[in-house]
Amino acid sequence: MAKDKQKDEKKTPIWNKYTEAEKKALHKLNEGYKNFLSQCKTERESVVEAVRQAEKAGYKNLDDIIKSGKKLSAGDKVYAVCMGKAIAMFNIGTESLEEGMAILGAHIDTCRLDLKQHPLYESDGMAYFDTHYYGGIKKYQWVTLPLALHGVVARLDGSVQEIVIGEDEGDPVFCVTDLLIHLSQEQMEKKASKVVTGENLDILIGSYPLKGEEKDAVKAGILKLLKDKYNIDEDDFISAELTMVPAGKARDLGLDRSMVLAYGHDDRVCAYTSLVAMLETKKVKRTSCCLLVDKEEIGSVGATGMQSRFFENTVAELLHALGGYNAISLRRCLANSWMLSSDVSSAYDSLYASAFDKKNVAYLGKGMVFNKFTGRGGKSGSNDASAEYLGRIRAIMEKHKVAFQTAELGRVDLGGGGTIAYIMALYGMNVIDSGVAVLSMHAPWEAVSKVDVYETMKGYKAFLQEI
Repeated sequence: MAKDKQKDEKKTPIWNKYTEAEKKALHKLNEGYKNFLSQCKTERESVVEAVRQAEKAGYKNLDDIIKSGKKLSAGDKVYAVCMGKAIAMFNIGTESLEEGMAILGAHIDTCRLDLKQHPLYESDGMAYFDTHYYGGIKKYQWVTLPLALHGVVARLDGSVQEIVIGEDEGDPVFCVTDLLIHLSQEQMEKKASKVVTGENLDILIGSYPLKGEEKDAVKAGILKLLKDKYNIDEDDFISAELTMVPAGKARDLGLDRSMVLAYGHDDRVCAYTSLVAMLETKKVKRTSCCLLVDKEEIGSVGATGMQSRFFENTVAELLHALGGYNAISLRRCLANSWMLSSDVSSAYDSLYASAFDKKNVAYLGKGMVFNKFTGRGGKSGSNDASAEYLGRIRAIMEKHKVAFQTAELGRVDLGGGGTIAYIMALYGMNVIDSGVAVLSMHAPWEAVSKVDVYETMKGYKAFLQEI
């Protein structure tokens, strides 16, 4: 009878299990998440917001601790930032750091269109920005969408200006044009990967010629506008990081408002829930860490990606500030750590059912997702978590009544993907991928369930408290 009751309980939709207080907490979390998505569309913007929230919660800049020569102790909370694009936060526990940490690690970069270093040109009376797409995207999805410009411009005098154009109600927006259906017979014969090429993902930005100019008058008009309004010269593009992203705010999806439609769920949904879990977890035995990094969509490369030494160096500084750094202590700390690689999973889509193994796929509204392994083909390039670690995770989730599911990224031999998990596993720590199921992943607009956002945050908190 008890087993039958458990089976019936598992069949009950998660929505219908919530108390009114839980529903209120769910909606509060998701409103905060929507605001985060709407304001933070680049890794730089995400780090700025993470720092703001961390400092509000009492976290101190580790650089200031280092400069002052102060020592850290249990209960202290610190953060470190790498080049404005990655951040590591630590809540110092009562146990020795050599015993390892509880780590939540997510990435805050997402697919987009980056401006080239010489982007501005005019062609046949129209002004464009030349772009290079970032991450794995279906290029045809980016045409005719309203786009916004986000980023920074670094000038010769050392000043850095933040730029956001296209998000406010009165702002202009930008777009990639497409060929009209009446002339697209040849285009429609091409493979989907060739319908729109990377070099044709250029952004239409103007058509107003500057009076008195005979050559490239529209480009001249754009340059004048940039100079007058933003004090940007054409050469300033050389030292700029500017990107085009879908314009507009995150919105409730569905008549029942049960989902969220937005740009950048992958992987800001896991970054935000990790951040909230970290900041809401107070006293801990095992030092907890929230790590938000850049460049995952292109292989976790560069100084701000997971393959850099930023995290390792920061942990070394942490040990030093605790008064116990040496090479073996650092190695023990990393090897003894436990990590949730907080990343999204592909959600089952009944319109494309043949792409999935229905027994081993994540479903929207079924709770937090655990991927024992990722990779592709014969698990190539994956981290494959141990049975013992997964057993321990199961026990924690059951204890804290976190709804969860297990999944693979798709049918065997059809596809797959990677996360930062395999990189952290190189230290010898236990790592497993966990996060939120996403519909239309890597598209300009993606969808998630509010239930899954809430259950994932609960799961991350339980992990920090119990592991």
